Amino acid sequence: MAMSEGNVYDSAYKGDFEHVRINLEKDPSWVSKQDSNERLLLHWAAVGGHLPIASLLLDKGAAVNQADDFGGTPLILAASAGREEVVKLLLKHNANVNAKNQPGHSPLQLAASKGWKGILQILLAAGADVNAKDHRGATALHRAASLGKTAIVNVLLATPGIDISPVDADGNTPLHLACEEDRREDATELVQRGAYLTIKNKEEKTPIDLASSGLVRQLRECSEQ
Repeated sequence: MAMSEGNVYDSAYKGDFEHVRINLEKDPSWVSKQDSNERLLLHWAAVGGHLPIASLLLDKGAAVNQADDFGGTPLILAASAGREEVVKLLLKHNANVNAKNQPGHSPLQLAASKGWKGILQILLAAGADVNAKDHRGATALHRAASLGKTAIVNVLLATPGIDISPVDADGNTPLHLACEEDRREDATELVQRGAYLTIKNKEEKTPIDLASSGLVRQLRECSEQ
Protein backbone atom coordinates (compact mmCIF):
# COMPACT_ATOMS: atom_id res chain seq x y z
CA MET A 1 0.00 0.00 0.00
CA ALA A 2 1.37 3.39 -1.00
CA MET A 3 2.20 5.87 1.72
CA SER A 4 -0.22 8.76 2.09
CA GLU A 5 0.75 12.24 0.98
CA GLY A 6 0.77 13.29 4.62
CA ASN A 7 3.89 11.21 5.06
CA VAL A 8 5.93 12.86 2.32
CA TYR A 9 7.91 14.82 4.90
CA ASP A 10 8.61 11.57 6.73
CA SER A 11 9.73 10.01 3.44
CA ALA A 12 12.16 12.87 2.83
CA TYR A 13 13.60 12.37 6.31
CA LYS A 14 13.89 8.59 5.99
CA GLY A 15 15.26 8.60 2.45
CA ASP A 16 12.32 7.20 0.44
CA PHE A 17 13.35 8.78 -2.85
CA GLU A 18 10.60 7.21 -4.96
CA HIS A 19 7.77 8.35 -2.71
CA VAL A 20 9.09 11.91 -2.72
CA ARG A 21 9.64 11.86 -6.50
CA ILE A 22 6.17 10.49 -7.26
CA ASN A 23 4.45 13.09 -5.10
CA LEU A 24 6.47 15.87 -6.70
CA GLU A 25 5.36 14.65 -10.12
CA LYS A 26 1.72 14.58 -9.02
CA ASP A 27 1.92 17.96 -7.30
CA PRO A 28 5.01 20.13 -8.00
CA SER A 29 3.95 22.50 -5.21
CA TRP A 30 5.31 19.96 -2.71
CA VAL A 31 8.71 21.55 -3.26
CA SER A 32 7.54 24.71 -1.48
CA LYS A 33 4.95 23.33 0.95
CA GLN A 34 5.73 23.81 4.63
CA ASP A 35 4.74 21.50 7.47
CA SER A 36 3.48 22.58 10.90
CA ASN A 37 7.04 23.58 11.85
CA GLU A 38 7.40 25.62 8.65
CA ARG A 39 9.86 23.09 7.27
CA LEU A 40 10.16 22.19 3.62
CA LEU A 41 10.87 18.71 2.32
CA LEU A 42 14.42 20.02 1.85
CA HIS A 43 14.79 20.58 5.59
CA TRP A 44 13.86 16.96 6.25
CA ALA A 45 16.11 15.58 3.53
CA ALA A 46 18.96 17.71 4.91
CA VAL A 47 18.61 16.61 8.52
CA GLY A 48 18.17 13.00 7.39
CA GLY A 49 21.30 13.23 5.25
CA HIS A 50 19.68 12.07 2.02
CA LEU A 51 21.71 13.53 -0.83
CA PRO A 52 19.61 12.26 -3.78
CA ILE A 53 16.40 13.68 -2.33
CA ALA A 54 18.04 16.98 -1.41
CA SER A 55 19.50 17.23 -4.92
CA LEU A 56 16.12 16.49 -6.51
CA LEU A 57 14.40 19.14 -4.41
CA LEU A 58 17.04 21.75 -5.18
CA ASP A 59 16.79 20.97 -8.89
CA LYS A 60 13.03 21.50 -8.58
CA GLY A 61 13.58 24.94 -7.07
CA ALA A 62 13.45 24.38 -3.32
CA ALA A 63 14.38 27.53 -1.38
CA VAL A 64 17.85 26.74 -0.07
CA ASN A 65 17.76 29.42 2.64
CA GLN A 66 14.18 28.92 3.87
CA ALA A 67 14.03 29.10 7.69
CA ASP A 68 11.72 26.96 9.82
CA ASP A 69 9.84 28.22 12.88
CA PHE A 70 13.04 28.07 14.96
CA GLY A 71 15.08 29.89 12.34
CA GLY A 72 16.74 26.73 11.11
CA THR A 73 17.75 26.61 7.47
CA PRO A 74 18.52 23.32 5.71
CA LEU A 75 22.24 24.10 6.11
CA ILE A 76 21.90 24.75 9.84
CA LEU A 77 20.10 21.42 10.27
CA ALA A 78 22.54 19.48 8.10
CA ALA A 79 25.57 20.96 9.86
CA SER A 80 24.15 20.14 13.28
CA ALA A 81 23.25 16.58 12.24
CA GLY A 82 26.68 15.84 10.77
CA ARG A 83 25.46 15.47 7.18
CA GLU A 84 28.70 16.38 5.42
CA GLU A 85 27.72 15.58 1.83
CA VAL A 86 24.45 17.46 2.14
CA VAL A 87 26.34 20.43 3.60
CA LYS A 88 28.56 20.45 0.49
CA LEU A 89 25.53 20.26 -1.79
CA LEU A 90 23.70 23.09 -0.06
CA LEU A 91 26.76 25.32 -0.21
CA LYS A 92 27.08 24.63 -3.96
CA HIS A 93 23.52 25.92 -4.25
CA ASN A 94 24.44 29.16 -2.47
CA ALA A 95 23.21 28.36 1.02
CA ASN A 96 24.00 31.18 3.44
CA VAL A 97 26.99 29.87 5.39
CA ASN A 98 26.45 32.47 8.13
CA ALA A 99 22.71 32.00 8.65
CA LYS A 100 21.57 31.93 12.27
CA ASN A 101 18.63 30.33 14.04
CA GLN A 102 16.58 32.04 16.75
CA PRO A 103 19.20 31.65 19.54
CA GLY A 104 21.77 33.01 17.09
CA HIS A 105 23.55 29.73 16.38
CA SER A 106 25.29 29.50 13.01
CA PRO A 107 26.13 26.28 11.13
CA LEU A 108 29.74 26.69 12.30
CA GLN A 109 28.77 26.98 15.96
CA LEU A 110 26.56 23.91 15.77
CA ALA A 111 29.20 21.85 13.97
CA ALA A 112 31.72 22.93 16.61
CA SER A 113 29.41 21.88 19.44
CA LYS A 114 28.81 18.46 17.92
CA GLY A 115 32.46 17.85 17.05
CA TRP A 116 31.96 17.59 13.28
CA LYS A 117 35.51 18.45 12.20
CA GLY A 118 35.03 17.79 8.49
CA ILE A 119 31.93 19.97 8.33
CA LEU A 120 33.68 22.68 10.33
CA GLN A 121 36.51 22.76 7.79
CA ILE A 122 34.07 22.85 4.86
CA LEU A 123 32.16 25.76 6.41
CA LEU A 124 35.34 27.71 7.12
CA ALA A 125 36.54 27.16 3.54
CA ALA A 126 33.16 28.48 2.35
CA GLY A 127 33.62 31.72 4.27
CA ALA A 128 31.97 31.03 7.62
CA ASP A 129 32.63 33.79 10.17
CA VAL A 130 34.87 32.12 12.74
CA ASN A 131 34.10 34.87 15.28
CA ALA A 132 30.31 34.90 14.88
CA LYS A 133 28.47 35.18 18.20
CA ASP A 134 25.11 33.82 19.29
CA HIS A 135 22.61 35.83 21.33
CA ARG A 136 24.56 35.01 24.50
CA GLY A 137 27.77 36.29 22.96
CA ALA A 138 29.31 32.83 22.56
CA THR A 139 31.47 31.92 19.58
CA ALA A 140 32.28 28.51 18.11
CA LEU A 141 35.46 28.58 20.18
CA HIS A 142 33.47 29.10 23.39
CA ARG A 143 31.31 26.10 22.56
CA ALA A 144 34.15 23.78 21.54
CA ALA A 145 36.36 24.71 24.50
CA SER A 146 33.60 24.24 27.06
CA LEU A 147 32.68 20.83 25.64
CA GLY A 148 36.23 19.54 25.33
CA LYS A 149 36.12 19.21 21.54
CA THR A 150 39.90 19.39 21.23
CA ALA A 151 40.13 18.64 17.50
CA ILE A 152 37.64 21.45 16.86
CA VAL A 153 39.51 23.85 19.14
CA ASN A 154 42.71 23.17 17.21
CA VAL A 155 41.06 23.80 13.83
CA LEU A 156 39.51 27.03 15.06
CA LEU A 157 42.77 28.28 16.59
CA ALA A 158 44.54 27.68 13.27
CA THR A 159 41.98 29.79 11.39
CA PRO A 160 43.25 33.21 10.25
CA GLY A 161 41.52 36.05 12.07
CA ILE A 162 40.34 33.98 15.04
CA ASP A 163 39.75 35.95 18.24
CA ILE A 164 41.13 33.64 20.94
CA SER A 165 39.74 35.64 23.87
CA PRO A 166 36.23 36.79 22.89
CA VAL A 167 33.92 37.63 25.79
CA ASP A 168 30.37 36.28 26.08
CA ALA A 169 27.39 37.83 27.88
CA ASP A 170 28.71 36.61 31.23
CA GLY A 171 32.16 38.00 30.58
CA ASN A 172 33.63 34.56 29.99
CA THR A 173 36.29 33.80 27.42
CA PRO A 174 36.74 30.32 25.93
CA LEU A 175 39.56 29.86 28.45
CA HIS A 176 37.19 30.59 31.34
CA LEU A 177 34.87 27.86 30.13
CA ALA A 178 37.63 25.35 29.45
CA CYS A 179 38.98 25.91 32.96
CA GLU A 180 35.56 25.71 34.58
CA GLU A 181 34.87 22.38 32.87
CA ASP A 182 38.44 21.14 33.51
CA ARG A 183 39.15 20.70 29.80
CA ARG A 184 42.89 20.54 30.38
CA GLU A 185 44.10 19.93 26.85
CA ASP A 186 41.94 22.70 25.46
CA ALA A 187 42.86 25.17 28.21
CA THR A 188 46.55 24.45 27.71
CA GLU A 189 46.29 24.92 23.95
CA LEU A 190 44.48 28.23 24.42
CA VAL A 191 47.19 29.54 26.76
CA GLN A 192 49.93 28.38 24.42
CA ARG A 193 48.21 30.33 21.64
CA GLY A 194 48.14 33.46 23.78
CA ALA A 195 44.77 33.41 25.54
CA TYR A 196 44.74 35.75 28.53
CA LEU A 197 44.79 34.31 32.04
CA THR A 198 43.95 37.63 33.67
CA ILE A 199 40.63 38.58 32.05
CA LYS A 200 37.85 38.80 34.65
CA ASN A 201 34.27 37.79 33.94
CA LYS A 202 31.22 39.55 35.38
CA GLU A 203 31.72 37.73 38.67
CA GLU A 204 35.28 39.10 38.82
CA LYS A 205 36.69 35.63 38.19
CA THR A 206 39.73 34.95 36.01
CA PRO A 207 40.22 31.60 34.25
CA ILE A 208 42.70 30.67 36.99
CA ASP A 209 39.99 31.25 39.62
CA LEU A 210 37.82 28.67 37.90
CA ALA A 211 40.51 26.05 37.34
CA SER A 212 41.38 23.02 39.45
CA SER A 213 44.68 23.17 41.33
CA GLY A 214 46.30 20.75 38.91
CA LEU A 215 45.20 22.76 35.92
CA VAL A 216 46.39 26.00 37.54
CA ARG A 217 49.92 24.60 37.79
CA GLN A 218 49.76 23.38 34.22
CA LEU A 219 48.59 26.73 32.86
CA ARG A 220 51.13 28.75 34.81
CA GLU A 221 53.91 26.56 33.46
CA CYS A 222 52.59 27.13 29.92
CA SER A 223 52.36 30.89 30.37
CA GLU A 224 55.94 31.06 31.63
CA GLN A 225 57.39 29.23 28.64
